[in-house]
Amino acid sequence: AQLLSTTLYYRRFFPYYAFNVLAGLDAEGKGAVYTYDAVGSFERVGYACQGAGQKLIIPLLDNLVGWTHRPAPKPAMGVEDAVELAKEAFVTACERDIYTGDAIEIFVIEKAGITRSTFELKKD
Repeated sequence: AQLLSTTLYYRRFFPYYAFNVLAGLDAEGKGAVYTYDAVGSFERVGYACQGAGQKLIIPLLDNLVGWTHRPAPKPAMGVEDAVELAKEAFVTACERDIYTGDAIEIFVIEKAGITRSTFELKKD
């Protein structure tokens, strides 16, 4: 997390204008998500989204991941559930936002290793 922050801050006068999300495992082996602004300021969050479809995806994540304003107990979410949620979130964003890309790359980080998959979105 600090390496990306330092890299972005180094370019603060001529920034990359990249708003990043970095996810991985912390020192305790727990999942960690960080969001960054263009000059390297970062924050650890429970979930995040950046880019063109952000305004469409964040309310979905607030409801299904953050469990905001829901009286029922929050159900456990497995790896397969999280991957399907990511796919559905981007499909939803693609329907309303022409700047959301043609595909997403999904990296699943587990003890056994890293699995990479590509999910094609729209082709128009």
